[in-house]
Amino acid sequence: MAEGFQAVIGITRRRNKTLDKVWFFAYRLDSMPRQKRSGILALYLPPKFLKNVFVPSAYYFLQAYLSLLSFRVIGEEKPFQALNTHRRVIAALWHQRILPSLGYVKRFRGFNPCIMISQSQDGDLISPIAERLGLRPIRGSSSKGGREALVTIVRILRASRAAVHIVDGPLGPKGVVKAGLIQMAQVTGAVIMPVYVSANRAWLMKSWDRFLVPKPFSSVTIRWGDPFFVPRKLDTESFEALRKEIEGRMAEGYARQDLACGWKEPL
Repeated sequence: MAEGFQAVIGITRRRNKTLDKVWFFAYRLDSMPRQKRSGILALYLPPKFLKNVFVPSAYYFLQAYLSLLSFRVIGEEKPFQALNTHRRVIAALWHQRILPSLGYVKRFRGFNPCIMISQSQDGDLISPIAERLGLRPIRGSSSKGGREALVTIVRILRASRAAVHIVDGPLGPKGVVKAGLIQMAQVTGAVIMPVYVSANRAWLMKSWDRFLVPKPFSSVTIRWGDPFFVPRKLDTESFEALRKEIEGRMAEGYARQDLACGWKEPL
C-alpha cells in the first residue's frame, strides 16, 4: 500500500503542490498506529467539523456499507424472551466482531441498550456514531474510567434492561473475558448471553485481535448462545471458575461459527 501512495505522490508532485501535500498526509496517516491516527484527526479537524460533518458522514457511510451485507440470525428468541419477561440481558461478544454486529443492533432499539466505549480519542469519534445506531454509549474501559463506567452501566441497565459488552476490549488480549462482565451480571441480576458473529467472506486487519471486516455482499451469521446465570455471591475461586467457563465457551462458539461459515480454521 505504501508503494502505491509513493507512486501517486510522484505524479502529483509534478502537477499540483497542494494535492501533493494531501496525499503525503494520507500516506503518513495510514502508516500511523490507530490511537495516534485518531489524535491527529482530532488535532487537524475543528470540533464543529467533526460533529457536524465527519460524524454524520461516517454514520451514513457505515449504514451504506452495512446495507451491502446479508444477515442470518439464529436463536434470536432467547434474548427477546428474557427481555419481554422483564429480565435483564447482557449481550457478550468479542471486539474482533463488532463491525458486522452494528448491522443487527437496530433490532433492539426499543430497549436502548448501553455499551461501554473507551475514553480515548477513538472513543470520541465512535461514541456519537454508536448513539445514532440506537446504542447508549457509556465512556470508560478496563484501562481508564472503567469503575465509573461500570457503575453507570449498572444504573442504566436496571432501567433499560439491555447492555452490549465487549468482553476483551479495548486492547485485549483477544478472547480473554474480563471481570467487569461478571460483576455487572452479579449486581443487576442480568443473564449473560454470548453472541457469536462470523461472515463467509471477510478481510482480517493487522490489529491485536485481527479485526474482522466482512466483504461487501457477504453473508453474516449471528448466533445467540445459551445464557449464563450468575449468582449474586461468588467467592474468588468460584468467580474465576465462571470467568474461565464463559471464556472457554465463547472461544468454542466462535470457532464453531467460523467453521460453519466456511473458514478452514477459526479466525
